[in-house]
Amino acid sequence: MKLKIRLFYKLFLIILLFVNGCVIAAGVFPVINALCSANNAKTRRDKIKKQWLQRFSSIMRLHIVREGELPKQAAVLVSNHISWLDIIVIGQHLPVYFVAKSDISSWPVIGYLSRQAGTIFIRRGDKKHILETAEKMVWLLKQNNTIVAFPEGTTTSGDEVLGFHASLFQPALLTKSLIHPVAIQYRGIAKEQAPFIGDDAFVPHLIKMLSLEKIEVSLSFLPVINSSGKSRHAVSNEAREMILKQISNDLPADMTVIRA
Repeated sequence: MKLKIRLFYKLFLIILLFVNGCVIAAGVFPVINALCSANNAKTRRDKIKKQWLQRFSSIMRLHIVREGELPKQAAVLVSNHISWLDIIVIGQHLPVYFVAKSDISSWPVIGYLSRQAGTIFIRRGDKKHILETAEKMVWLLKQNNTIVAFPEGTTTSGDEVLGFHASLFQPALLTKSLIHPVAIQYRGIAKEQAPFIGDDAFVPHLIKMLSLEKIEVSLSFLPVINSSGKSRHAVSNEAREMILKQISNDLPADMTVIRA
């Protein structure tokens, strides 16, 4: 009974958070854009988006162990991909734009919020759309923004790193932006429960995650890749190997622990 009450309470908080997100996207952001300069508006929107994701993290009871340096300038962060939770895990630490599969755009509420947050949606296998995605990424990088991409193109159980789509690295090479690999690992019971794979649907998976007492996550910002003189395939393979090596290692003892 106590577990059910806790679940219902967390569901209630999530509903309130989603309503709050819709109000922000439909009402607050347009006002900020109208009253503030472009740079000031972006700073304010970024702050609000980070705070919203931090509240999401708190409700989900994410216990994040972070290692490594956050990027201090425009960069393309490339990460292995396990769950929709990855977006909350990364996005609460720094202002970013995500590259996500187009399916998310049609999700109830989440799709709307993602669009309003500036998420770049990509249709795998559509060469024309992939080119348009690359152009959007180049424009954002030239505006000194940081982008997060999941080059595997799909989610996994977290025990492997699939081959990377090298095309997602081309915008970083064209703009000479930093390429920053990131490794995500779910720990404890979340290692088995967190993966969002196969025919999983968002709402049932959300409820399953809310049922957990806590969700333990390891987030590692790995060393920046020196891309000078390298092809997109070379940097793609190098990033994948770095992430694969990291997820094969045990947690270092000197990580920074961040508890929601």
